[in-house]
This record gives sequence, structure tokens and C-alpha cells, in this order.
Amino acid sequence: MIEWSEEDLMIRDAVRGWIDAEVRPNLDALDSGELPPYDLLRSLYKTFGMDEMARSSFQARIAKEREGGGEKDAGKKDGDSGGNAAMTMLPVIELCKVAPGMVSAMGVGLGLAAGTIMKRGTPDQKERWALPLLTMEKVGAWAITEPNSGSDAFGGMQATAKKAGDEYVINGSKTFITNGPYADTIVFYCKLDDGRDPRDREILTFVLDRGMEGLEQSKPLRKMGLHSSPTGELFLNDVRAGADRLLSSGSQGGKESAKQNFVTERAGVAAMALGVIEECLKLSVEYAKTRELWGQRIGDFQLIQLKLAKMEVARLNVQNLVFRHVEMQRSGRTPTLAEASAMKLYAAQAASEVAQEAVQLFGGNGYMSEYRVEQLARDAKSFQIYAGTDEIQVTHIARDLLSR
Repeated sequence: MIEWSEEDLMIRDAVRGWIDAEVRPNLDALDSGELPPYDLLRSLYKTFGMDEMARSSFQARIAKEREGGGEKDAGKKDGDSGGNAAMTMLPVIELCKVAPGMVSAMGVGLGLAAGTIMKRGTPDQKERWALPLLTMEKVGAWAITEPNSGSDAFGGMQATAKKAGDEYVINGSKTFITNGPYADTIVFYCKLDDGRDPRDREILTFVLDRGMEGLEQSKPLRKMGLHSSPTGELFLNDVRAGADRLLSSGSQGGKESAKQNFVTERAGVAAMALGVIEECLKLSVEYAKTRELWGQRIGDFQLIQLKLAKMEVARLNVQNLVFRHVEMQRSGRTPTLAEASAMKLYAAQAASEVAQEAVQLFGGNGYMSEYRVEQLARDAKSFQIYAGTDEIQVTHIARDLLSR
């Protein structure tokens, strides 16, 4: 794949039209945190029939599972979703040109929260919790990061679940949780408190609902960027969860579901980065053509031309990563963790560098909120931190190379 098809471009233009009408007029409210993104995301889903597509696909999958096709067979059809790869990628790219945080909020609810339930849940659990997330009827959160664990997500995990009769009693806290303040459904990772050394304990995954006794969701945290993606903390004090809320048991089950989600999330960052790069390049070219100094447009100066040329190189490289991922989806192949980490590492660094160069090209204007490169530079920096820092991506890539 070397370019978008005509059908892809029609989808792109339709999404752009919706963004121009619905999102751009609300940018100030989104970036101030005054307007949560969820109603706009629901509008996107309804406008393009994505909610009905999700419902139809879900019902077909569950019917096959209940007939005895099993998770493995049911997943094959979903793996074939590469045919709809453009419908998945293009809204991500186009939204990231305007409000990358909206994509984070959407991706966590759909890809991580619903994705975990769809991979690890029973048909009843999927119908109860996953379907409302897949149709955007409800908001989902995926809770793994803790204040004292950071990149050591599993080893340093301190949240626990203790068996109490037919239930589990869950205690602990999570931080930096996307959608945390507004989540209706929370996929929560913790360790089984069975008396063993904490680092050796099994990882359990529960589905929790807003309003459960002992569950507190904080107000949105203040942060550098991605203001259109609410981030918060979760506090659990003796939250009682029945076995019907347990998705996976055993250290491998919990860890594997998380690792699969890391692959999805990290590969998706490449599409997010492409949106930021394309928008920064477009704004920079327009500015270089119209801004004049010393009697000529700044685009005639070689240093400015160098900045633009490097932005275009980054755009081409990240676009090729996105196209490769689309082709992998269409062929039914999932990237390895190392491949997804490589995509994220390069794309995140490229987006952050391009956005910073755009601010520099705009000079004093670039530091003003009126000129949108300021917001995009703040938002792009997050790509190098969430879903695993640059440093963590390096370790995953290197370990894979050294294990061959």
C-alpha cells in the first residue's frame, strides 16, 4: 500500500467535514477541559453508523461463540477487520489534527477496556459490559498504572484482591487513568492477596462499575497537554466484587491481556502521530508562504526550508508505518510487541520533534494559544510517555533482537 484508495479518501473527506462542523468550534472548551469529549465521540459514531456496525459485528461474534465456535474462531472474523482498516485509522488521523485527546479517550474505552473484555470475558460478560463500550453508549477506563509502579506496572503493583467467600475484596489506587473521572465501566488490574511475595502473586482482572461502594473516582487531573482527554485517579477501599466480575486469573492471563493491549495501543500511536505531523506541516507551510520579514516571505530562507523538508521526511516515514500496519491488518497479522514498540518509538519522537519545530518556525506566534501549533506541541509530547515511555519501547525492541 503506497497511498489511500479513492474510497479511503471519501471517508477521510467525510470525517474532515464532520470535524470542521462539530469539533473545531468546540476546541477552546475541549482544551480547557470544560467540555468532556464523550458526547462529540458519540455523535461521530452515530453520524457514520459506527455504533450500528459495532453492534452488528458484536452480535455475530457472540452468536458464533454461543454456538460453540469458540473465542479462537470468533476472533478470526474480527482479525479480518483489515478490510475496514481505513474506517479505523482515518478518523484517528483526522481527529489528531485537531484534538488528539479525543482519540486517547476513544481508544482507551474501545481498544483497551472493551478490548480486554472481548479477549478475556465470557459471552455473558461481553454482553453485559463490552457492547455498551463498543457502541460508545458508556465510557470505559483501563486501570493498570499506580502511583509507585510507573513503568514497572506488574512488579510494582500494590492493588490487591483478597478472597472472601464467593467474593473478592479489592483495595488499592490507580493514577493517570484515561477516562477515570467519567468512566462507567473500569477494567481493573490487581494482585491476588494469597500470602506470597507480592512480586510473585497472580494478576487478576476485574470489571467494576461506577457507583460501587468503596470506589472513588477523582476529578480530572491538571496536565501539560491532551486536555480533551480527561485523566484521573481511582481509589478502592474494600470494594466487593463477585466472581462474575473476574475476567482472567493466573499471572499469565492477566499479564497476557495487558501485553496484547500494549500492542494495540502502541501501534495506534503511529496513526495519532501522523495526524499531528500532517497538521503541523500544513500550518507551517501556510505560515511560511504568508509571513514576511526583511521584505520577503520566510519560506524563502533556507533554514525555514530545512525545517519544512525535515517535517515532510517525518510525514512520509510515519505514513509508511501506518500503511504497513493497515496491510498487516488486512492480511490478518498482528504486530509483535517489539514491532509495535518500534512503531511507537519512532512515530512519537517524530511527532514531538515536528510539533516543536513548528512552534519554532512560528516564532513568538507559535508560543501563543491562538496559533494551534502550541496546543499540538503540548499534546504530541504525551506520545513519548503514555502506553510506555520511549525508554520502555527501547527495552522491548532490544530484548526481542537479543533473544533471536
